[in-house]
Amino acid sequence: MNMESLVYPVNLLVIIVLFSWFLLRNNPLKHTAAYRFRCFLNWFPMGLTYALLYMGRYNLTVSKNALGNLMTKEDFGIIFAAGTFTYAFAFLINGPLTDRMGGKRAILIGALGSAVMNIIMGVTVHSMLTGADPRAFNLRLLFSLMYAANMYFQSFGAVAIVKVNAAWFHVKERGVFGGIFGILISLGLELAFGWGTAIVEATKVQVDTKLNFLQQALRTVVGANHATVDQVWWVFYVPAILLAIFFVIEVFLLRDRPSQAGLQDFDTADASSGEEDAPFHLGDILKRILTNKVIITIAVIELCSGVMRNGIMHWYSIYTHDALHYAGDHFMVKRWGLVLLDAGVFGGMFAGLISDRVFGSRRGPVAALLYGLMLVGTISMVFSLRAPWYVLGFIVALMSLCVIGVHGMMSGTSTMDFGGRRGAATAVGLIDGCVYLGTGIQSLCLGFITTWNWNFWPVFLLPFAALGFILAITIWRAYPQAQRTGRQ
Repeated sequence: MNMESLVYPVNLLVIIVLFSWFLLRNNPLKHTAAYRFRCFLNWFPMGLTYALLYMGRYNLTVSKNALGNLMTKEDFGIIFAAGTFTYAFAFLINGPLTDRMGGKRAILIGALGSAVMNIIMGVTVHSMLTGADPRAFNLRLLFSLMYAANMYFQSFGAVAIVKVNAAWFHVKERGVFGGIFGILISLGLELAFGWGTAIVEATKVQVDTKLNFLQQALRTVVGANHATVDQVWWVFYVPAILLAIFFVIEVFLLRDRPSQAGLQDFDTADASSGEEDAPFHLGDILKRILTNKVIITIAVIELCSGVMRNGIMHWYSIYTHDALHYAGDHFMVKRWGLVLLDAGVFGGMFAGLISDRVFGSRRGPVAALLYGLMLVGTISMVFSLRAPWYVLGFIVALMSLCVIGVHGMMSGTSTMDFGGRRGAATAVGLIDGCVYLGTGIQSLCLGFITTWNWNFWPVFLLPFAALGFILAITIWRAYPQAQRTGRQ
């Protein structure tokens, strides 16, 4: 056994140990063991469902590299932009809808809808690759429509997970939950980039790398040894199958509130504190959110996060293929999903711990610190594009750690704090919508910029890093209203 084969299991063991310590140390309200166990049964399968939604979202990037010139950078930019703009504006509907119908129904709709759309995209790729002339397909138009529909259903995921957990976590616990949120995101990225790449490798006609046991099993099941074309469509089918499985699991396990699981509901001390029995009125919720300067500031910060997160994660792997001509033999390419997983785990744990333990459950200081590091990293990128691969690789890994930490604090935690339990989904809808508005902007712009000149890739990111840093400083002292009025 060579050293590289030990990278994944050793890395996974370290993550499990750190994550277990991270959870066991966090119980400021002294919940009973029964409550904590039932809470775990609630958020953990839902978190895995959310991670699988990421797998069924960012598999587009994996398919772009696998399809080569059949999906150009301009095609990818436009397709991804169509999906992300749809995702962003879908929150205007799905956020308030989730506040009204509950997070369980929302995550079930999202999982099932995304599974169906991934099957349809897989069927389309199958038809294209097995047809007489693959270039006869208008891939840009077809995938823009299908990916947009997929992203509509995907938009239920974030609002659902925040809506449910707003009733299960107290404000004092939510920094750590924000860390968990970041970890779940990065797990989804590993599923998309790491597992997605492994699926593509296993279903090729000519295998270029040594396959593991699961890849060999998949290769046997799909009959890749006897195929005449690379079966890229399985990068869409696999997440669809897994989402369908977790849809069934969530039907039986997930509950919107502790009282629905036979436990006691409690005051979570957020912006909805004292309004537990108040009827839902969308106008009141929207007024509270849209007139809250902190929430609006967070929304703009997260627009910058959307540009930074996807401007790093997606375009780095494309850059290594396109500009540096590295393929599967390059460590950062082969293990890019694992790098992002580590970035999310350590970024999420770091952000969550210092938010709750150092800054008294304030989220602004954490965002300012991490955005400061991203600003330095973006400037460093400008001078590192032609440096040895490990220099740029280290920089983008550090920046990924920072942006996932920020996203966990802002979208995963601040939305619960300042939106409150009653308006959590609407708040995360606004803020996550801005994340994907930023994602769509970078996708549309970088698709053309990188085709023209890769040197302007980090230059495009620089003003967004600077703006995010400045705005994070302005909310340094922000608390949810219930804390400032002394209701704990």
